[in-house]
Amino acid sequence: MGAKVQGEGRRAERLKRGILTPELIVEASIGLLDSGGVAGFSMPKLGRVLGADPTAVYRYFRSKDDLVLAVADRLIEQAVEGFAPSDCWVDTIFEMARRIRAVYLLHPAAASLASYRTTQRPAEMRAVEWLLEAVTQAGFVDEQAALVYRSIADFSLYMAGGEAALRSLDPAEQDADASAWTRAYRTVDAEEHPNIWSLRDPLLHLAGADDRIYERALTLFIAGIQAAAPKPCPCPPGTHQLR
Repeated sequence: MGAKVQGEGRRAERLKRGILTPELIVEASIGLLDSGGVAGFSMPKLGRVLGADPTAVYRYFRSKDDLVLAVADRLIEQAVEGFAPSDCWVDTIFEMARRIRAVYLLHPAAASLASYRTTQRPAEMRAVEWLLEAVTQAGFVDEQAALVYRSIADFSLYMAGGEAALRSLDPAEQDADASAWTRAYRTVDAEEHPNIWSLRDPLLHLAGADDRIYERALTLFIAGIQAAAPKPCPCPPGTHQLR
Protein backbone atom coordinates (compact mmCIF):
# COMPACT_ATOMS: atom_id res chain seq x y z
CA MET A 1 0.00 0.00 0.00
CA GLY A 2 2.94 2.37 0.21
CA ALA A 3 3.26 2.87 -3.54
CA LYS A 4 4.19 6.28 -4.88
CA VAL A 5 1.22 8.38 -5.95
CA GLN A 6 0.91 8.04 -9.72
CA GLY A 7 1.10 11.31 -11.59
CA GLU A 8 2.01 13.25 -8.45
CA GLY A 9 4.66 15.31 -10.24
CA ARG A 10 2.51 15.98 -13.29
CA ARG A 11 -0.41 17.00 -11.13
CA ALA A 12 1.78 19.42 -9.19
CA GLU A 13 2.98 21.01 -12.42
CA ARG A 14 -0.56 21.61 -13.63
CA LEU A 15 -1.83 23.25 -10.45
CA LYS A 16 -1.09 26.90 -9.98
CA ARG A 17 -0.99 28.84 -6.76
CA GLY A 18 -4.35 30.21 -5.65
CA ILE A 19 -6.65 27.66 -7.29
CA LEU A 20 -7.08 25.40 -4.27
CA THR A 21 -10.65 24.71 -3.19
CA PRO A 22 -12.04 22.50 -0.43
CA GLU A 23 -13.46 20.16 -3.07
CA LEU A 24 -10.09 19.80 -4.81
CA ILE A 25 -8.34 19.09 -1.51
CA VAL A 26 -10.87 16.42 -0.56
CA GLU A 27 -10.64 14.70 -3.95
CA ALA A 28 -6.84 14.78 -3.79
CA SER A 29 -6.98 13.29 -0.30
CA ILE A 30 -9.17 10.41 -1.47
CA GLY A 31 -6.82 9.81 -4.39
CA LEU A 32 -3.82 9.79 -2.06
CA LEU A 33 -5.56 7.30 0.22
CA ASP A 34 -6.48 5.14 -2.78
CA SER A 35 -2.90 4.95 -3.97
CA GLY A 36 -0.91 5.01 -0.74
CA GLY A 37 -3.26 3.74 1.93
CA VAL A 38 -3.69 5.25 5.38
CA ALA A 39 0.06 5.04 6.03
CA GLY A 40 0.71 7.16 2.95
CA PHE A 41 -1.76 9.87 3.87
CA SER A 42 0.18 12.84 5.21
CA MET A 43 -0.02 16.57 4.81
CA PRO A 44 3.40 16.84 3.12
CA LYS A 45 2.39 14.22 0.54
CA LEU A 46 -0.97 15.91 0.05
CA GLY A 47 0.84 19.20 -0.51
CA ARG A 48 2.96 17.61 -3.22
CA VAL A 49 -0.11 16.19 -4.95
CA LEU A 50 -1.76 19.61 -4.85
CA GLY A 51 1.39 21.44 -5.88
CA ALA A 52 1.08 23.65 -2.81
CA ASP A 53 2.65 24.16 0.56
CA PRO A 54 0.96 21.77 3.01
CA THR A 55 0.07 24.71 5.26
CA ALA A 56 -2.22 25.99 2.49
CA VAL A 57 -4.65 23.19 3.32
CA TYR A 58 -5.25 24.79 6.71
CA ARG A 59 -6.84 27.80 5.07
CA TYR A 60 -9.76 25.50 4.26
CA PHE A 61 -9.63 22.87 7.03
CA ARG A 62 -8.92 23.53 10.70
CA SER A 63 -6.91 20.32 11.09
CA LYS A 64 -6.14 17.01 9.46
CA ASP A 65 -9.08 15.54 11.36
CA ASP A 66 -11.37 18.20 9.93
CA LEU A 67 -10.18 17.11 6.48
CA VAL A 68 -10.88 13.47 7.35
CA LEU A 69 -14.47 14.42 8.23
CA ALA A 70 -14.81 16.15 4.87
CA VAL A 71 -13.48 13.01 3.16
CA ALA A 72 -16.02 10.96 5.09
CA ASP A 73 -18.85 13.20 3.93
CA ARG A 74 -17.60 13.07 0.34
CA LEU A 75 -17.87 9.27 0.42
CA ILE A 76 -21.47 9.57 1.61
CA GLU A 77 -22.10 12.14 -1.12
CA GLN A 78 -20.82 9.69 -3.73
CA ALA A 79 -23.01 6.95 -2.25
CA VAL A 80 -26.24 8.95 -2.39
CA GLU A 81 -25.60 10.57 -5.77
CA GLY A 82 -28.76 10.07 -7.85
CA PHE A 83 -30.56 8.39 -4.95
CA ALA A 84 -34.29 8.84 -4.44
CA PRO A 85 -36.24 7.22 -1.59
CA SER A 86 -38.49 4.35 -2.63
CA ASP A 87 -42.21 4.09 -1.94
CA CYS A 88 -41.21 1.01 0.06
CA TRP A 89 -39.30 1.87 3.22
CA VAL A 90 -37.61 -1.54 3.17
CA ASP A 91 -36.20 -0.88 -0.30
CA THR A 92 -34.93 2.53 0.83
CA ILE A 93 -32.94 0.94 3.65
CA PHE A 94 -31.59 -1.82 1.38
CA GLU A 95 -30.52 0.68 -1.27
CA MET A 96 -28.80 3.04 1.14
CA ALA A 97 -26.84 0.23 2.78
CA ARG A 98 -25.74 -1.23 -0.55
CA ARG A 99 -24.69 2.16 -1.89
CA ILE A 100 -22.54 2.88 1.16
CA ARG A 101 -20.82 -0.49 0.83
CA ALA A 102 -20.17 -0.03 -2.89
CA VAL A 103 -18.43 3.32 -2.36
CA TYR A 104 -16.50 2.10 0.67
CA LEU A 105 -15.12 -0.82 -1.32
CA LEU A 106 -14.05 1.57 -4.09
CA HIS A 107 -12.11 3.65 -1.55
CA PRO A 108 -11.20 1.21 1.24
CA ALA A 109 -8.45 3.24 2.89
CA ALA A 110 -10.61 6.36 3.03
CA ALA A 111 -13.53 4.26 4.28
CA SER A 112 -11.40 2.79 7.06
CA LEU A 113 -11.00 6.34 8.39
CA ALA A 114 -14.58 7.40 7.68
CA SER A 115 -16.93 4.62 8.70
CA TYR A 116 -17.09 5.42 12.41
CA ARG A 117 -17.12 9.21 12.12
CA THR A 118 -20.03 11.66 12.35
CA THR A 119 -19.39 14.30 9.72
CA GLN A 120 -22.14 16.83 10.58
CA ARG A 121 -21.97 17.87 6.93
CA PRO A 122 -24.56 18.13 4.12
CA ALA A 123 -24.33 14.64 2.61
CA GLU A 124 -24.62 12.97 5.99
CA MET A 125 -27.60 15.16 6.87
CA ARG A 126 -29.39 14.14 3.64
CA ALA A 127 -28.74 10.46 4.30
CA VAL A 128 -29.98 10.76 7.90
CA GLU A 129 -33.14 12.53 6.71
CA TRP A 130 -33.92 9.78 4.19
CA LEU A 131 -33.35 6.99 6.68
CA LEU A 132 -35.47 8.71 9.33
CA GLU A 133 -38.23 9.04 6.74
CA ALA A 134 -38.04 5.29 6.09
CA VAL A 135 -38.12 4.56 9.83
CA THR A 136 -41.18 6.73 10.39
CA GLN A 137 -42.91 5.14 7.38
CA ALA A 138 -42.39 1.83 9.20
CA GLY A 139 -44.39 3.27 12.09
CA PHE A 140 -41.62 3.81 14.62
CA VAL A 141 -41.94 6.98 16.71
CA ASP A 142 -39.99 9.01 19.23
CA GLU A 143 -37.10 7.20 20.93
CA GLN A 144 -37.84 3.94 19.10
CA ALA A 145 -37.53 5.73 15.77
CA ALA A 146 -34.18 7.19 16.80
CA LEU A 147 -32.98 3.80 18.07
CA VAL A 148 -33.96 1.97 14.87
CA TYR A 149 -32.34 4.69 12.76
CA ARG A 150 -29.07 4.44 14.71
CA SER A 151 -29.13 0.67 14.38
CA ILE A 152 -29.50 0.92 10.60
CA ALA A 153 -26.81 3.56 10.23
CA ASP A 154 -24.32 1.79 12.49
CA PHE A 155 -24.91 -1.59 10.85
CA SER A 156 -24.45 -0.14 7.36
CA LEU A 157 -21.39 1.95 8.15
CA TYR A 158 -19.57 -0.40 10.49
CA MET A 159 -20.06 -3.60 8.51
CA ALA A 160 -19.04 -1.99 5.23
CA GLY A 161 -16.28 -0.08 7.00
CA GLY A 162 -14.86 -3.25 8.54
CA GLU A 163 -14.80 -4.94 5.16
CA ALA A 164 -13.14 -1.88 3.65
CA ALA A 165 -10.55 -1.79 6.43
CA LEU A 166 -9.58 -5.38 5.64
CA ARG A 167 -9.25 -4.53 1.95
CA SER A 168 -7.06 -1.56 2.78
CA LEU A 169 -4.43 -3.81 4.34
CA ASP A 170 -1.27 -4.79 2.53
CA PRO A 171 -2.09 -7.63 0.06
CA ALA A 172 0.15 -10.04 1.97
CA GLU A 173 -1.79 -9.38 5.17
CA GLN A 174 -5.08 -9.90 3.33
CA ASP A 175 -3.83 -13.21 1.92
CA ALA A 176 -2.67 -14.36 5.34
CA ASP A 177 -6.09 -13.60 6.81
CA ALA A 178 -7.91 -15.39 3.98
CA SER A 179 -5.67 -18.45 4.19
CA ALA A 180 -6.64 -18.94 7.85
CA TRP A 181 -9.74 -20.78 6.66
CA THR A 182 -7.48 -23.41 5.07
CA ARG A 183 -4.67 -23.32 7.60
CA ALA A 184 -6.63 -23.22 10.87
CA TYR A 185 -10.30 -23.99 10.37
CA ARG A 186 -9.83 -26.72 7.76
CA THR A 187 -7.48 -28.69 10.00
CA VAL A 188 -9.21 -28.51 13.40
CA ASP A 189 -9.42 -31.52 15.68
CA ALA A 190 -12.83 -33.16 15.27
CA GLU A 191 -13.18 -34.03 18.95
CA GLU A 192 -12.09 -30.65 20.29
CA HIS A 193 -14.14 -28.57 17.81
CA PRO A 194 -16.89 -30.84 16.44
CA ASN A 195 -19.06 -28.05 15.04
CA ILE A 196 -16.20 -26.38 13.15
CA TRP A 197 -15.09 -29.80 11.89
CA SER A 198 -18.53 -30.74 10.59
CA LEU A 199 -18.87 -27.43 8.71
CA ARG A 200 -15.26 -26.99 7.66
CA ASP A 201 -15.97 -27.44 3.96
CA PRO A 202 -18.89 -24.95 3.79
CA LEU A 203 -16.83 -22.46 5.83
CA LEU A 204 -13.93 -22.83 3.42
CA HIS A 205 -16.29 -22.52 0.46
CA LEU A 206 -17.47 -19.13 1.76
CA ALA A 207 -13.96 -17.72 2.05
CA GLY A 208 -13.95 -14.70 -0.23
CA ALA A 209 -17.73 -14.76 -0.75
CA ASP A 210 -18.08 -11.27 0.67
CA ASP A 211 -21.08 -10.25 -1.45
CA ARG A 212 -23.10 -13.30 -0.39
CA ILE A 213 -22.19 -12.84 3.25
CA TYR A 214 -23.06 -9.14 3.22
CA GLU A 215 -26.39 -9.70 1.48
CA ARG A 216 -27.39 -12.43 3.91
CA ALA A 217 -26.43 -10.31 6.92
CA LEU A 218 -28.26 -7.28 5.52
CA THR A 219 -31.40 -9.28 4.74
CA LEU A 220 -31.47 -10.88 8.18
CA PHE A 221 -30.93 -7.49 9.80
CA ILE A 222 -33.75 -5.82 7.88
CA ALA A 223 -36.03 -8.82 8.45
CA GLY A 224 -35.68 -8.08 12.15
CA ILE A 225 -36.77 -4.48 11.58
CA GLN A 226 -39.73 -5.67 9.50
CA ALA A 227 -40.79 -8.06 12.27
CA ALA A 228 -40.75 -5.22 14.82
CA ALA A 229 -42.23 -2.50 12.59
CA PRO A 230 -45.71 -1.24 13.53
CA LYS A 231 -46.48 -0.71 9.83
CA PRO A 232 -45.54 -3.28 7.17
CA CYS A 233 -44.02 -2.18 3.90
CA PRO A 234 -46.48 -1.89 0.97
CA CYS A 235 -44.83 -4.68 -1.07
CA PRO A 236 -46.55 -8.04 -1.72
CA PRO A 237 -45.67 -10.83 0.76
CA GLY A 238 -42.44 -12.59 -0.12
CA THR A 239 -40.92 -9.62 -1.96
CA HIS A 240 -37.94 -9.34 0.38
CA GLN A 241 -36.74 -12.93 0.59
CA LEU A 242 -33.46 -14.07 2.11
CA ARG A 243 -30.62 -13.98 -0.40
